[in-house]
Amino acid sequence: MDQEYERRLLKQINHQNLPEGQLAKVSKAISCATCSPLSVKSGDRFIPTRVGSNWCINFHYPPSLSHILIDISVLHTCALVFTTLDAGSDTGKDTVAYAALLRNELLGAGIESVPDLHTEDRRHTVFSQDTHSLFRYTVHTKRVPFDSGNEVSPYSLSPLSNKSHKLLRSPRKPARKISKIPFKVLDAPELQDDFYLNLVDWSAGNLLSVGLGACVYLWSACTSQVTRLCDLSVDGDSVTSVCWNERGSLVAVGTHKGYVQIWDAAGGRKLTSLEGHSARVGALAWNGEQLSSGSRDRVILQRDVRTPPSAERRLQGHRQEVCGLKWSPDHQHLASGGNDNKLLVWNSSSLLPMQQYSDHLAAVKAIAWSPHQHGLLVSGGGTADRCLRFWNTLTGQPLQSTDTGSQVCNLAWSKHANELVSTHGYSQNQILVWKYPSLNQVAKLTGHSYRVLYLAVSPDGEAIVTGAGDETLRFWNVFSKTRCTKESKSVLNLFTRIR
Repeated sequence: MDQEYERRLLKQINHQNLPEGQLAKVSKAISCATCSPLSVKSGDRFIPTRVGSNWCINFHYPPSLSHILIDISVLHTCALVFTTLDAGSDTGKDTVAYAALLRNELLGAGIESVPDLHTEDRRHTVFSQDTHSLFRYTVHTKRVPFDSGNEVSPYSLSPLSNKSHKLLRSPRKPARKISKIPFKVLDAPELQDDFYLNLVDWSAGNLLSVGLGACVYLWSACTSQVTRLCDLSVDGDSVTSVCWNERGSLVAVGTHKGYVQIWDAAGGRKLTSLEGHSARVGALAWNGEQLSSGSRDRVILQRDVRTPPSAERRLQGHRQEVCGLKWSPDHQHLASGGNDNKLLVWNSSSLLPMQQYSDHLAAVKAIAWSPHQHGLLVSGGGTADRCLRFWNTLTGQPLQSTDTGSQVCNLAWSKHANELVSTHGYSQNQILVWKYPSLNQVAKLTGHSYRVLYLAVSPDGEAIVTGAGDETLRFWNVFSKTRCTKESKSVLNLFTRIR
């Protein structure tokens, strides 16, 4: 060291009023540094940085020992990330991908794609905890080749593993967004607030039929034009139910006096009027050219509109008013619900119910057959029950149930996804979209101030319309627009081989 520099350094230390003993130690240390041979050969000390060093490659460490080099604070941060994920937004999905990337690089998880929380039914638990200990001190003698999926090539310029590269390149599904507000609201004066009636239905021709007081009105979803189909006030009667046939050309109208009228929607004329019920007809269901009607007289009548009215089948099984009727997609079974808390399943040839379910504690109006699983039936109970119950009609066994928290008024399945929508009355008046079979709530829609008693699905299966005693019809986009493109690859499926 330069003598002049040493003198100035000691003078500066002396000005700091150090004790004489400590000043002597500093002077001795400086003298030793002057005599050091390294200080003569090199002017500055070189401290290399090892932040970007790959210990497994440079020092041939086994992969298991690389976990020892992980900082405890980093692992603690990762644990917080794993346990506080919220996948309800785009930010939450980015957090899931980042957490998977950390697990790949720090824990060697080998995750190649971002998990879909809705389909995997893991909304709150993103990744399962490892059962083995994090710090493993055993040395594996078998070396893993660099071209394997978990290792990085020593010639790669990327700090990420191959699994992480596949993770980042994996396709990201767009976030499911359901609007909380209706895209259209229509006034419906004189729409009755009666739980046992069915006054709204949507045809295959995109016409909406609504029973308002003594009249039936048709609203076109294409042109928004409104026409009056019929007026029953001339006969002193009122509308209690409406239902379109499958082709959307005929609409059946149930009346308070027990009549069932068949109307031609295109011509605006009444084709026939069917008698047979002694009380109001609150439920209707088409099955091809056959029409089933349920009444307060506790009887279900099945009639073919092409034959004389005398040819009818009487189904007697309920002890109170029949308020729900739905035919299965294969046209073989009819499900009926009544105010006696019973759910009955009939076949197309017998006069006695083939199955009877008595688990509900209130009236069963909400009934829906699944279009995705053969024999799957769901039903909803009234105010005293509030439950959705799923049934396997092939075996007659109950599957699962859930408490919705309020009166179940209507049910409908999505045509494209394994989801269903339910409308509710007392006391929350909400609309819920469910994922099946997990029964996770996809969306909750509110807006009606009265019980949501009426529900219909659009012919394309994307929108629904709901009606309530607040005399409004509200249109919602609830179901996905993407159709299922999966086809059976079985050789027994002849339709896949027709060209």
